[in-house]
This record gives sequence, C-alpha cells and structure tokens, in this order.
Amino acid sequence: MADNIMSKAATMEIPINSNGDTGNLTEDDSLEQDLQQVMVSGPNLNETSIVSGGYGGPAGGIIPTSSIKGPGVRYNPEYLDRGWAPAPGLDIRMKSRGVNLPNNNASASRLAHHTNQHPGSLNHNTNSTEEVSRGVAVEKLDSVKKWGINTYKCTKQMFSEKFGRGSRTVDLELEAQIDVLRDTKSKYENILRLATALITHFQSMVQTQQALGDTFTDLSQKSPELQDEFGYNAETQKLLCKNGEALLGAINFFVSSINTLVNKTMEDTLMTIRHYENARLEFDAYRSDLEELSLGPRDAAAMVRIEMAQQEYHTHREKYERLRSDVSIKLKFLEENKVKVMHKQLLLFHNAISAYFAGNQQQLEQTLIQFNVKLKPPGSDKPSWLEEQ
Repeated sequence: MADNIMSKAATMEIPINSNGDTGNLTEDDSLEQDLQQVMVSGPNLNETSIVSGGYGGPAGGIIPTSSIKGPGVRYNPEYLDRGWAPAPGLDIRMKSRGVNLPNNNASASRLAHHTNQHPGSLNHNTNSTEEVSRGVAVEKLDSVKKWGINTYKCTKQMFSEKFGRGSRTVDLELEAQIDVLRDTKSKYENILRLATALITHFQSMVQTQQALGDTFTDLSQKSPELQDEFGYNAETQKLLCKNGEALLGAINFFVSSINTLVNKTMEDTLMTIRHYENARLEFDAYRSDLEELSLGPRDAAAMVRIEMAQQEYHTHREKYERLRSDVSIKLKFLEENKVKVMHKQLLLFHNAISAYFAGNQQQLEQTLIQFNVKLKPPGSDKPSWLEEQ
C-alpha cells in the first residue's frame, strides 16, 4: 500500500490558482510530498505535468511534458554500506522521512576483523626483535670470551719467556734484519733532527743577511762620503741572501725526502713487524698449550681438548708463517728503496753545500735544476691578509 501511495504522489498534479495559493494541501505537506517524490522515485519528467497560470490566465492551463526525457534519481541503500558515513544532519533528515541508514564504522570493523584473523602478528614481531637482540648479545659474549682466553694464553707465554721457563720460536736471519732496521731508523731520525736544526739556524742567518743588506742600502743613500763602500756591502749581502735561499730549498728537499723514508716507509715495515711479533707470541702460546695437553691423560674429554688445541695451533701457525713472509718481502724492498733514495739525497746535499760555501752561484743553480728542486717564492710561508683577519 505504501508503494501505491508513493507512486500516486509522484504523478500528482499540483494546481495553482491565479492568486498563487495552493489547493487543498498545506505548505508543509506539499514540501514533504515533493521531497519524498525526489528521494523515492526521482523527478520522472515523463509522468509529470507542468501547470501554468497567471494573474490573468485561466486556472486550468496544463502543458503536457511527456516528450521531455531525463534521468530518474533512485535511492540505492547498498551504496551507503560501502564505507560512506552520512553527516549527522543528513542522517536526521533521512530518518524523518522514514529512511533507515545503517550505522557504518568500516575502518574500525576492518581493523577488528584483521585483529581477529591475525591475533599473534604483534607478538610475532616482538619475538623476532627479541631473537635478533639475543643473537647479537650472544655473538658479543663469544667474542669477549675468545679475546679473554687469547689474552690469558699470550700473557702467560710472555711471562714464561721473560723468566726463562718457556721456549720461543726464533728466526735468526729475520731477527737480525729486524734489529738492523730498528738501528737504521734510529740513526736516520738523528739525521733528520740535525738537518731540521740546520734549516732553523741557517734561515735565521739568511734573514739577518737580508736585514743587513737593507740597512747598508739605506746608509749608502744617506752617507754620500761612504756611498760606494755601503753599496758594495749591500750587494754582497743580497747575493749571499739569494744563494742562502737556494741552499735552504735544497736542504728542505733533503729533509722532506728523509722524513718520508723514516716516518712512512720504515714505519710501515715496522708496523708489519709488530704484527708478526704478536702472531709469533700467539703461535708459541698455543704451541705450549698443545704440548701441555699432549703430556696429560688421554681420556675422552682430554682428546676433545687436544683436537681443539691442534686446530688453534694450525690456525695460528698459518698466520705466523704468512706474516713472516710479508716481513721478509717488505725488508727486501725497503732496503732497495732506501739505497736509491739516499744516493740521490746525499748527492744533492753535498753538491748544494759545496757550491754555496765555494761561492759558485752557477753550480748551485745547476744543482737545483739537476735534482728538480723548486724554490718557494719569498713570503709564500706567510699567511695571506685574508687568513689573518
């Protein structure tokens, strides 16, 4: 019966008299009926007539509109179930017209549904994090344990060697070469220290000669009776200053090359030697441990310990032999490099010193060109005005 009533309301004609008053329907009932027509059946223009009238026209003028086509608006309650939540005001108006809207909380429902299907997902992630943290802690603990055992064995071996109770592996030829290298490095460091002191003192002398030459030049202009004498001395001091700067350049090049040889090349070889000595101490420590276990009882537990000690022994033996080979190779190349570098630098030092004190400026300049020594321009060591700000 409700459907028949709504269909009749959709096709009802609304007459309007010449004064603009509605017929028998009140204004609220007319508005309510129009809204029900739009929400239920839609504005079906095929079944609607437009009633026209005017102040002077007839009251019953009706214009049929069956030829006008247009889409009908239909209410689809399933659309509201797809996640659309109506506004509070709209929900009240819809309920006032007899339309029931579902109370939809799609996001909360989906979250609750996912939680019900996977109740252990959060616990699984927490357990995975705890397992990873536990694994890292176990690895660190094992590393500290191995380091402690290794340190204890090496310390025990070191004290045994110092007190003459333990034996040590010795390579006589390699040990002799290492002692020679350490003695050579000590002597080269002394050469480097003395050459640096020579540069400091000689640089002070050159600066003094430059100041003295400037003073002689100034006095030659202010003392006409001694102008020639002051002029000769000023030229001599300037020439000595120029040759002194050339000699300083040669000595600086000599010091730089010696510094590279001592503090880089030799130091790299000595670092490898220190690694070799640590490997030798570890090897002797595990060798002594294996010898002690071999002299003890041979039960099942002892055999397991002996097998583990043999594995550690072979591992440290390979490391020791590898580093011993590296040290031998580096000592050989270091000797060749040292001879080559020192031959060039000693020749440079001798020729530069001889030419300077002989007063042979041409030979001094040729020496610098021969050994590719580039002089720094005057004032290059001083900071710029921007750096001083």
